Amino acid sequence: MTSITNSAGSFFNRSLAQMADLRAGIDRTRAQIATGRRIERGSQDPAAAAQLRSVARREALAVVEGDNAARLGQDLGAAASELESVTALLQRARELALQAASEPLGADGRRAIAFELEQLQQELFSRANAFSLTGEPLFAGQSISTAFSRDAAGNVTYQGTPTSGAVPVAPGTAIERGLPGNEVFEFDLAGTPTSAFAVLGALTTALQGGAPDPAAAARASIAGIDDALDTTSRAITILGTRMAWVEQIEAQQAERKIALAERRSRVGDTDIADAIARLQQSLTALEASQAAFARVSSLTLFDALR
Repeated sequence: MTSITNSAGSFFNRSLAQMADLRAGIDRTRAQIATGRRIERGSQDPAAAAQLRSVARREALAVVEGDNAARLGQDLGAAASELESVTALLQRARELALQAASEPLGADGRRAIAFELEQLQQELFSRANAFSLTGEPLFAGQSISTAFSRDAAGNVTYQGTPTSGAVPVAPGTAIERGLPGNEVFEFDLAGTPTSAFAVLGALTTALQGGAPDPAAAARASIAGIDDALDTTSRAITILGTRMAWVEQIEAQQAERKIALAERRSRVGDTDIADAIARLQQSLTALEASQAAFARVSSLTLFDALR
Protein backbone atom coordinates (compact mmCIF):
# COMPACT_ATOMS: atom_id res chain seq x y z
CA MET A 1 0.00 0.00 0.00
CA THR A 2 1.53 3.27 -1.03
CA SER A 3 1.19 6.44 1.11
CA ILE A 4 -0.61 9.60 0.12
CA THR A 5 1.81 11.81 -1.80
CA ASN A 6 3.10 15.13 -0.49
CA SER A 7 1.37 16.95 -3.37
CA ALA A 8 -1.97 15.44 -2.37
CA GLY A 9 -1.39 16.56 1.20
CA SER A 10 -0.69 20.08 0.03
CA PHE A 11 -3.88 20.02 -2.00
CA PHE A 12 -5.88 18.98 1.05
CA ASN A 13 -4.37 21.76 3.14
CA ARG A 14 -5.04 24.39 0.46
CA SER A 15 -8.59 23.17 -0.02
CA LEU A 16 -9.32 23.18 3.69
CA ALA A 17 -7.91 26.70 4.05
CA GLN A 18 -9.92 27.90 1.07
CA MET A 19 -13.14 26.47 2.47
CA ALA A 20 -12.38 28.00 5.88
CA ASP A 21 -11.95 31.42 4.24
CA LEU A 22 -15.21 30.96 2.38
CA ARG A 23 -17.02 30.02 5.58
CA ALA A 24 -15.55 33.06 7.39
CA GLY A 25 -16.66 35.32 4.54
CA ILE A 26 -20.13 33.80 4.60
CA ASP A 27 -20.36 34.40 8.36
CA ARG A 28 -19.28 38.06 7.90
CA THR A 29 -21.80 38.63 5.14
CA ARG A 30 -24.59 37.07 7.17
CA ALA A 31 -23.66 39.30 10.12
CA GLN A 32 -23.68 42.36 7.86
CA ILE A 33 -27.15 41.47 6.61
CA ALA A 34 -28.43 40.79 10.13
CA THR A 35 -27.03 43.97 11.75
CA GLY A 36 -27.17 46.30 8.76
CA ARG A 37 -23.56 47.34 9.51
CA ARG A 38 -20.87 46.77 6.93
CA ILE A 39 -17.99 47.26 9.38
CA GLU A 40 -17.90 45.43 12.70
CA ARG A 41 -14.22 46.11 13.44
CA GLY A 42 -11.99 48.95 12.30
CA SER A 43 -9.44 46.48 10.95
CA GLN A 44 -11.95 45.37 8.30
CA ASP A 45 -11.73 48.78 6.57
CA PRO A 46 -9.48 51.30 8.41
CA ALA A 47 -10.27 54.18 6.04
CA ALA A 48 -14.03 53.72 6.33
CA ALA A 49 -13.75 53.25 10.10
CA ALA A 50 -11.91 56.58 10.36
CA GLN A 51 -14.69 58.27 8.37
CA LEU A 52 -17.32 56.76 10.66
CA ARG A 53 -15.48 58.05 13.75
CA SER A 54 -15.37 61.52 12.20
CA VAL A 55 -19.10 61.38 11.45
CA ALA A 56 -19.83 60.19 15.01
CA ARG A 57 -17.87 63.12 16.48
CA ARG A 58 -19.71 65.58 14.23
CA GLU A 59 -23.07 64.04 15.15
CA ALA A 60 -22.29 64.28 18.88
CA LEU A 61 -21.34 67.94 18.47
CA ALA A 62 -24.48 68.53 16.40
CA VAL A 63 -26.61 67.23 19.29
CA VAL A 64 -25.01 69.77 21.64
CA GLU A 65 -25.42 72.57 19.11
CA GLY A 66 -29.05 71.57 18.54
CA ASP A 67 -29.76 71.66 22.27
CA ASN A 68 -28.02 75.03 22.52
CA ALA A 69 -30.09 76.48 19.67
CA ALA A 70 -33.36 75.18 21.11
CA ARG A 71 -32.57 76.60 24.54
CA LEU A 72 -31.34 79.88 23.06
CA GLY A 73 -34.54 80.23 21.05
CA GLN A 74 -36.59 79.68 24.21
CA ASP A 75 -34.57 82.28 26.15
CA LEU A 76 -34.78 84.88 23.39
CA GLY A 77 -38.50 84.27 23.01
CA ALA A 78 -39.05 84.59 26.75
CA ALA A 79 -37.06 87.83 26.89
CA ALA A 80 -38.97 89.27 23.93
CA SER A 81 -42.28 88.31 25.55
CA GLU A 82 -41.29 90.09 28.77
CA LEU A 83 -40.30 93.20 26.83
CA GLU A 84 -43.58 93.22 24.92
CA SER A 85 -45.28 93.42 28.32
CA VAL A 86 -42.85 96.15 29.40
CA THR A 87 -43.79 98.12 26.29
CA ALA A 88 -47.48 97.88 27.18
CA LEU A 89 -46.64 98.91 30.73
CA LEU A 90 -44.67 101.98 29.61
CA GLN A 91 -47.41 102.96 27.19
CA ARG A 92 -49.87 102.89 30.08
CA ALA A 93 -47.46 104.97 32.16
CA ARG A 94 -47.32 107.53 29.35
CA GLU A 95 -51.13 107.70 29.26
CA LEU A 96 -51.16 108.32 33.01
CA ALA A 97 -48.47 111.01 32.67
CA LEU A 98 -50.58 112.80 30.07
CA GLN A 99 -53.59 112.64 32.41
CA ALA A 100 -51.51 113.93 35.32
CA ALA A 101 -50.22 116.79 33.19
CA SER A 102 -53.77 118.13 32.91
CA GLU A 103 -54.11 121.25 35.07
CA PRO A 104 -57.76 120.67 36.13
CA LEU A 105 -56.87 117.29 37.65
CA GLY A 106 -57.04 117.64 41.41
CA ALA A 107 -54.85 116.19 44.16
CA ASP A 108 -57.06 113.12 44.61
CA GLY A 109 -56.86 112.35 40.92
CA ARG A 110 -53.06 112.63 40.94
CA ARG A 111 -52.80 110.39 44.01
CA ALA A 112 -54.90 107.76 42.19
CA ILE A 113 -52.56 107.99 39.22
CA ALA A 114 -49.57 107.73 41.56
CA PHE A 115 -51.04 104.55 43.06
CA GLU A 116 -51.36 102.95 39.63
CA LEU A 117 -47.84 104.06 38.73
CA GLU A 118 -46.56 102.30 41.86
CA GLN A 119 -48.17 99.09 40.62
CA LEU A 120 -46.56 99.58 37.22
CA GLN A 121 -43.16 100.11 38.85
CA GLN A 122 -43.54 96.87 40.75
CA GLU A 123 -44.47 95.03 37.57
CA LEU A 124 -41.55 96.62 35.73
CA PHE A 125 -39.16 95.46 38.46
CA SER A 126 -40.58 91.93 38.33
CA ARG A 127 -40.30 91.69 34.55
CA ALA A 128 -36.77 93.07 34.57
CA ASN A 129 -35.90 90.24 37.00
CA ALA A 130 -37.72 87.56 35.00
CA PHE A 131 -36.25 84.08 34.66
CA SER A 132 -36.03 81.64 31.76
CA LEU A 133 -37.73 78.23 31.72
CA THR A 134 -34.49 76.74 33.05
CA GLY A 135 -34.37 79.15 35.98
CA GLU A 136 -31.75 81.60 34.73
CA PRO A 137 -32.26 85.39 34.81
CA LEU A 138 -33.11 86.77 31.40
CA PHE A 139 -31.58 90.22 31.78
CA ALA A 140 -28.64 89.70 34.17
CA GLY A 141 -26.06 89.03 31.47
CA GLN A 142 -23.89 86.12 32.56
CA SER A 143 -24.78 86.49 36.22
CA ILE A 144 -26.84 83.80 37.95
CA SER A 145 -28.44 86.24 40.39
CA THR A 146 -31.29 88.65 39.73
CA ALA A 147 -30.60 91.45 37.28
CA PHE A 148 -31.76 94.37 39.45
CA SER A 149 -31.81 95.10 43.17
CA ARG A 150 -33.80 97.73 45.06
CA ASP A 151 -32.72 99.46 48.26
CA ALA A 152 -34.89 100.66 51.13
CA ALA A 153 -35.35 104.05 49.45
CA GLY A 154 -36.69 102.40 46.33
CA ASN A 155 -33.62 103.05 44.17
CA VAL A 156 -33.12 100.31 41.57
CA THR A 157 -29.58 99.25 40.57
CA TYR A 158 -28.38 96.88 37.87
CA GLN A 159 -26.22 94.13 39.38
CA GLY A 160 -25.70 91.85 36.38
CA THR A 161 -22.78 91.68 33.96
CA PRO A 162 -22.36 94.06 31.00
CA THR A 163 -22.51 91.22 28.44
CA SER A 164 -24.76 88.20 28.00
CA GLY A 165 -22.24 85.77 26.51
CA ALA A 166 -22.50 83.88 23.23
CA VAL A 167 -23.86 80.35 22.71
CA PRO A 168 -22.28 78.08 20.04
CA VAL A 169 -25.03 76.84 17.72
CA ALA A 170 -23.13 75.78 14.58
CA PRO A 171 -19.55 75.32 13.39
CA GLY A 172 -17.94 78.76 13.73
CA THR A 173 -21.23 80.40 14.77
CA ALA A 174 -22.23 81.67 18.22
CA ILE A 175 -25.21 83.90 19.03
CA GLU A 176 -25.59 86.24 22.00
CA ARG A 177 -27.88 84.69 24.60
CA GLY A 178 -29.87 87.87 25.15
CA LEU A 179 -29.41 91.45 26.29
CA PRO A 180 -28.07 92.64 29.66
CA GLY A 181 -30.56 94.68 31.66
CA ASN A 182 -28.48 97.85 31.56
CA GLU A 183 -28.96 97.93 27.78
CA VAL A 184 -32.71 97.40 28.08
CA PHE A 185 -33.85 99.49 31.02
CA GLU A 186 -31.14 102.16 31.27
CA PHE A 187 -30.51 105.05 28.87
CA ASP A 188 -29.39 108.68 28.64
CA LEU A 189 -31.96 111.43 29.04
CA ALA A 190 -30.66 114.75 27.72
CA GLY A 191 -27.12 113.50 28.33
CA THR A 192 -27.80 112.25 31.85
CA PRO A 193 -27.82 108.53 32.68
CA THR A 194 -31.17 107.33 34.00
CA SER A 195 -33.49 104.35 33.83
CA ALA A 196 -37.13 103.46 33.31
CA PHE A 197 -37.33 102.79 37.06
CA ALA A 198 -36.02 106.25 37.90
CA VAL A 199 -38.36 107.99 35.45
CA LEU A 200 -41.47 106.27 36.80
CA GLY A 201 -40.29 106.66 40.37
CA ALA A 202 -39.74 110.40 39.99
CA LEU A 203 -43.17 110.85 38.41
CA THR A 204 -44.82 108.88 41.20
CA THR A 205 -43.08 110.97 43.87
CA ALA A 206 -44.06 114.19 42.13
CA LEU A 207 -47.73 113.17 41.99
CA GLN A 208 -47.68 112.20 45.65
CA GLY A 209 -46.80 115.79 46.55
CA GLY A 210 -43.06 115.71 46.13
CA ALA A 211 -43.01 118.50 43.53
CA PRO A 212 -44.31 122.06 43.75
CA ASP A 213 -45.87 121.74 40.30
CA PRO A 214 -46.91 118.09 39.73
CA ALA A 215 -48.50 118.87 36.36
CA ALA A 216 -45.22 120.30 35.07
CA ALA A 217 -43.36 117.27 36.48
CA ALA A 218 -45.77 115.00 34.64
CA ARG A 219 -45.19 116.84 31.39
CA ALA A 220 -41.42 116.65 31.90
CA SER A 221 -41.61 112.88 32.54
CA ILE A 222 -43.07 112.14 29.11
CA ALA A 223 -39.68 112.59 27.40
CA GLY A 224 -38.14 110.04 29.75
CA ILE A 225 -40.96 107.57 29.18
CA ASP A 226 -40.59 108.00 25.42
CA ASP A 227 -36.86 107.28 25.69
CA ALA A 228 -37.63 104.19 27.76
CA LEU A 229 -40.08 103.05 25.07
CA ASP A 230 -37.48 103.63 22.34
CA THR A 231 -34.86 101.64 24.25
CA THR A 232 -37.29 98.79 24.82
CA SER A 233 -38.33 98.83 21.16
CA ARG A 234 -34.70 98.57 20.02
CA ALA A 235 -34.16 95.66 22.41
CA ILE A 236 -37.20 93.82 21.02
CA THR A 237 -35.91 94.34 17.48
CA ILE A 238 -32.50 92.92 18.41
CA LEU A 239 -34.06 89.92 20.11
CA GLY A 240 -36.35 89.33 17.14
CA THR A 241 -33.40 89.41 14.75
CA ARG A 242 -31.55 86.86 16.85
CA MET A 243 -34.64 84.64 17.08
CA ALA A 244 -34.88 84.65 13.28
CA TRP A 245 -31.18 83.79 13.11
CA VAL A 246 -31.69 80.87 15.50
CA GLU A 247 -34.59 79.58 13.37
CA GLN A 248 -32.35 79.68 10.30
CA ILE A 249 -29.59 77.86 12.19
CA GLU A 250 -32.05 75.19 13.33
CA ALA A 251 -33.14 74.62 9.72
CA GLN A 252 -29.49 74.25 8.72
CA GLN A 253 -28.92 71.88 11.64
CA ALA A 254 -31.73 69.67 10.39
CA GLU A 255 -30.15 69.61 6.92
CA ARG A 256 -26.71 68.77 8.37
CA LYS A 257 -28.25 66.00 10.47
CA ILE A 258 -29.70 64.42 7.34
CA ALA A 259 -26.40 64.84 5.46
CA LEU A 260 -24.43 63.20 8.29
CA ALA A 261 -26.88 60.31 8.48
CA GLU A 262 -26.61 59.79 4.73
CA ARG A 263 -22.83 59.88 4.89
CA ARG A 264 -22.79 57.40 7.78
CA SER A 265 -25.11 55.14 5.80
CA ARG A 266 -22.96 55.31 2.66
CA VAL A 267 -19.80 54.50 4.56
CA GLY A 268 -20.94 52.06 7.20
CA ASP A 269 -24.29 50.53 6.29
CA THR A 270 -24.70 47.24 4.47
CA ASP A 271 -25.89 47.28 0.89
CA ILE A 272 -28.42 44.50 1.45
CA ALA A 273 -28.90 43.63 -2.23
CA ASP A 274 -25.15 43.46 -2.82
CA ALA A 275 -24.60 41.47 0.39
CA ILE A 276 -27.25 38.90 -0.58
CA ALA A 277 -25.66 38.51 -4.01
CA ARG A 278 -22.19 38.04 -2.46
CA LEU A 279 -23.61 35.57 0.05
CA GLN A 280 -25.16 33.50 -2.73
CA GLN A 281 -21.88 33.52 -4.68
CA SER A 282 -19.92 32.46 -1.62
CA LEU A 283 -22.36 29.66 -0.80
CA THR A 284 -22.14 28.42 -4.39
CA ALA A 285 -18.33 28.57 -4.29
CA LEU A 286 -18.24 26.74 -0.95
CA GLU A 287 -20.57 24.04 -2.24
CA ALA A 288 -18.42 23.58 -5.35
CA SER A 289 -15.22 23.46 -3.27
CA GLN A 290 -16.69 20.89 -0.93
CA ALA A 291 -17.83 18.73 -3.86
CA ALA A 292 -14.43 18.97 -5.56
CA PHE A 293 -12.65 18.19 -2.31
CA ALA A 294 -14.86 15.14 -1.74
CA ARG A 295 -14.18 13.80 -5.27
CA VAL A 296 -10.42 14.28 -5.09
CA SER A 297 -10.29 12.85 -1.58
CA SER A 298 -12.09 9.71 -2.76
CA LEU A 299 -9.73 9.27 -5.68
CA THR A 300 -6.65 9.79 -3.58
CA LEU A 301 -7.83 7.35 -0.94
CA PHE A 302 -8.61 4.78 -3.66
CA ASP A 303 -5.08 5.16 -5.06
CA ALA A 304 -3.60 4.73 -1.62
CA LEU A 305 -5.55 1.49 -1.05
CA ARG A 306 -4.65 -0.10 -4.42
